[in-house]
Amino acid sequence: MKKILALILALSLCICVLPAFADVADDVAAGEALSHDELVEKALAETGTFVVYGNTSRIADAVAAFGELYGIEVEPNNLKDAEIYTKLENEINAGTGASMVMIQDGAQLTYAIEDGWLINFVPASVKDTVAEGDRNPLIHQYINKLFIYNNKGEAVPAIKNVWELTDPAMKGKIIFKNPENEQVNMNFLVMLTSEEWSGKLAEAYKEWAGVEIDLGGYENAGYKWIAEFLQNCTFGNSDTTIAEEVSQETAAGTIGLFVLSKLRSSSVVQENLTVAQYDATANGYAVAPFSGFMYPMYVMVSAAAPRPYTAMLFIEYLMTADGFKPWGKSVGAYSPNTVILPKEGDLGIEIWKDSLVMEDAEYILDNYENVSTFVSKYLQ
Repeated sequence: MKKILALILALSLCICVLPAFADVADDVAAGEALSHDELVEKALAETGTFVVYGNTSRIADAVAAFGELYGIEVEPNNLKDAEIYTKLENEINAGTGASMVMIQDGAQLTYAIEDGWLINFVPASVKDTVAEGDRNPLIHQYINKLFIYNNKGEAVPAIKNVWELTDPAMKGKIIFKNPENEQVNMNFLVMLTSEEWSGKLAEAYKEWAGVEIDLGGYENAGYKWIAEFLQNCTFGNSDTTIAEEVSQETAAGTIGLFVLSKLRSSSVVQENLTVAQYDATANGYAVAPFSGFMYPMYVMVSAAAPRPYTAMLFIEYLMTADGFKPWGKSVGAYSPNTVILPKEGDLGIEIWKDSLVMEDAEYILDNYENVSTFVSKYLQ
């Protein structure tokens, strides 16, 4: 239905929309061959406020530093993904609004690219330092959500196998943001039903229980784990509040699945928390078969960008060490640019990729409806 509505919208506005899209697309294609100095010259020739939409609060710091560096008037907007897509749809024929967006959820982004709302841009300066698989669409950073547990009391849930979280004894002791309110959480669950991850979960079950898994009517081990995991969960309002709750002295015996970077919050008692993957790495074992999940944050040019070259210059800036500073100053954000290293004390991106569930936009698009319907039964 979404695709049909988008097509109707595009057809009804085609006389105005297509030339504007073509102009920006041509600019972006030309921009990929420009040097840094040439991008600067083109950007500074543009006029008007440079508007950015981003689903991370740190976008404000990055765009402010960029504006000061180049003397450009900027306007950052920290919005949720759904709000960004709604604004893009409303503004797409006006030639006003955002010139650049920072957004997550690769499955939804696929629709936006197919519908012509967003255009990928890869700066010439990073083509040798960003892997080909991270360039289309261009990934600005990877973010991880991890199993992090309270290390106080006598019943510390120092998991070595995710099936431990399905034990009835864990009911009410796992905190997770409701996947119906957090798209990347739902995407994580969808991925667990794939052939790869359901197979790994079946193997992990045998390691844990000592016998082959009995699916008991579930389609595969991914569905079984999801159902039994969700039945043990309580659902927090945000990753920040989950981190705060799990870190309290009174929360002994609890474990959360939340964004690692939330440990930076002053309201989180860090010494009361242990990251399962940190513990596993330090002690030479692996949490079977994953210790959380990781998803990309993308940077894109709006197809109706009033300042397309400024958008391209900002994307180039975001892919540098200076542009990454608002995120790189704490754990939990990982640049695909190989010259930008994780924060000292954190693990490298390759370790995370080997130990976490990664998004596959195509699989999510093909299976989202079935899995989300299944998940909803356990969220009532």
